[in-house]
Amino acid sequence: MKHNFDKIAMRKISLYSAVILITFFFSAQAQVPGSSIDVQHYTFALQLNDENNNIKGDATIDIKFLKDVSTFQLNLVRKNSKGYGMLVSSVKEKGKEVHFMQDSDVVNIESIAKTNSIHSFTISYAGVPPPRDGLIISTNKFGKRTFFGDNWPNRAHNWLPCVDNPADKATLDFIVTAPTHYQVISNGLKVEEKELTNNLKLTHWKETALLPPKVMVIGVAEFAIDNLGDAGGIPLYTYVFPENKDIGFKSYAVAKEILPFYIKKFGPYAFEKLANVQSKTIFGGMENSGAIFYAENSVNGRGIESLMAHEIAHQWFGDAASEKSFSNLWLSEGFATYMTNYYMENKYGVDTLKTLLIKDRQTVLSFERRRMTPVVDTTAKNDLMVLLNANSYQKGGWVLHMLRRKLGDEMFWKGIRSYYAKYNGGNANTDDFRKVMEQASGQNLEVFFKQWLFTAGHPQLNVNWIYNADKKRVELTIEQKQKSLYDVPVELSIGGEKHTVQIKDKITTVQFPAATKPASIITDPDVNLLATFTVTNTDQAIK
Repeated sequence: MKHNFDKIAMRKISLYSAVILITFFFSAQAQVPGSSIDVQHYTFALQLNDENNNIKGDATIDIKFLKDVSTFQLNLVRKNSKGYGMLVSSVKEKGKEVHFMQDSDVVNIESIAKTNSIHSFTISYAGVPPPRDGLIISTNKFGKRTFFGDNWPNRAHNWLPCVDNPADKATLDFIVTAPTHYQVISNGLKVEEKELTNNLKLTHWKETALLPPKVMVIGVAEFAIDNLGDAGGIPLYTYVFPENKDIGFKSYAVAKEILPFYIKKFGPYAFEKLANVQSKTIFGGMENSGAIFYAENSVNGRGIESLMAHEIAHQWFGDAASEKSFSNLWLSEGFATYMTNYYMENKYGVDTLKTLLIKDRQTVLSFERRRMTPVVDTTAKNDLMVLLNANSYQKGGWVLHMLRRKLGDEMFWKGIRSYYAKYNGGNANTDDFRKVMEQASGQNLEVFFKQWLFTAGHPQLNVNWIYNADKKRVELTIEQKQKSLYDVPVELSIGGEKHTVQIKDKITTVQFPAATKPASIITDPDVNLLATFTVTNTDQAIK
């Protein structure tokens, strides 16, 4: 953005009990604000073939009603004049036909339901997904036919009837019938695989964790599969195209380092396995829960370790703890960006972190020259793809870095773990995250969050300094040139000695003792502030 069956069976039983509790706890908040329905579970039974791109589906959807209703809607793109989209043939409840009407992207279903009642509907449909939209049916670089779900942000309803919004999370089953030469990967655990007649095979995957539709997928292709064993107690697999077996197994194996590192730092992994999958996706990587899809050329890509670190971080942030709305996308992408930087820092050293932050800062500044918006951007409504930008990724990551430096490592990571523990299985917005970090740290963070996340731009600082030889001190004036003033610490290195100046006014004046005139003043020597600096020296000592 986007394995030992005895052990798995025992883990599944314990997780199932946990999911029941999670489902109950989040039933009032894992939903679209103002919605009349809250989906509890999806069962998608799909039929795929090699003759054409037409898919057939029966979607059984368990729905809890939050209001008294006589009609409700599910998202599903209707077949258009070009022949792309899904045509619903029937909607049934308990085997009885239910009246419905299909519009361009929703199915209106008539059903009288009372508040807190749960009903189950089966929607039968068929159609051809739009090209590269939702379910990508194509050929891989070796000319082999493949099927890959590609739902982010709200493209799931190109092939699945659902509430296509990250705020409505549900458990699910995928039951896929396809020609026998394919292997099927999906969310959750594989609970059944059996041969059928006519060279067909049924594969059933069950996910007991609550997922948003953006990460509910299947991957159907000819795969070579590697079982890497358990990593941090979680079964870990690699799925690659057979032609890339050797290099794919080798390059994807770095996941065995990344997964346990994150488990130790963030908290328990929410899903029952992790499969890293070579795929056809419009993204370099897509963080589908427990089944991450990577671009097909990723297997020999130079950046595979950082790419996998990013997508695996999403399993905690974006998948398990999801944003309430896409305007809060930084809670997914900013987190994955910074957690990748943190992983690289721990493996390769703090200088690597600094290098990554400098690169990210330049990306943010370049983006601001093209588009000046806050990180929490409520203006993107019709084209959510525009949110895949430096604000959501690099600036969001920078915000976490500055918050880490503000709170210190102990309080920062305490807050991150608390945030994940609270919203695992649910949804949060930026204020929810702020409140958790305030509780963990005991600090008021309203100013910090407002200036970095709800205000566009960054501090533009003019640092003017002179050396007063008579008083043997450096005298500095720091001026904020941007419109909105920031309350931030500015770090300076003066003659090799580090100082921190807290600024909040338009102009701040400070002095520091110095036996001799420093050769220069270095701003932000440890790369801890997302700002631009202009440093000026009068070049004339005061007598």
